[in-house]
Amino acid sequence: MTDTAADFYDVNAPTYFEQTVRVNPESFLGPFADRLLPGSQVLDVGCGSGRDLLWLRNRGFEVKGLERSLALAKLARKHARCEVFEGDFESWDYAANPMDGILLVGSLVHIPNEDLARILGRIIHGLVPHGLLLLTFKEGEGVTKVADGRIFYLWQDKDLRGLLKELSLEVLYFDRLVSAIRQEDIWLTYVLGKTQDPSQCVHAEPGRSLSP
Repeated sequence: MTDTAADFYDVNAPTYFEQTVRVNPESFLGPFADRLLPGSQVLDVGCGSGRDLLWLRNRGFEVKGLERSLALAKLARKHARCEVFEGDFESWDYAANPMDGILLVGSLVHIPNEDLARILGRIIHGLVPHGLLLLTFKEGEGVTKVADGRIFYLWQDKDLRGLLKELSLEVLYFDRLVSAIRQEDIWLTYVLGKTQDPSQCVHAEPGRSLSP
């Protein structure tokens, strides 16, 4: 993650919290949660406001968060009423405590495309056998810089699928979701598993619902 992006989330934690916490996450968390066993343990990497932690916690899952921004971690901990670790997701030891599910909802959008395989490879070591991963990226070509200075690295579905295949991750569900915050943003949304019968993969109607 770029220093500019890391600084943004600390300096603007209250504003970012208010901007994201009220977005209904059901459109992208639902397909993920439906595939988890009741009571599954889930780690939300880059948990932000704690919105997704609370949604999953209210549905009976055992949740923990990981957040690099100390200010956001504090807000997420209070909002979701669960444990939120303060740490850098690029160096966190995921394998030390494997989980049934891992959320990466917009968490890797500031990672250069050439670094994604290395970082994602580390993260999936934190999944138990048959564990599930929820991954979202902004759709587009190249990079985009927004007014607040943050840089977003964009992806096309075909390119992501090639990388996911190399990491032995299988697409169980895919959708293209319109952002609830910026209508011009489309989020590529994947539920991924280490092992799964390809015939069970599900594709939703493109762009039918909302993402953060």
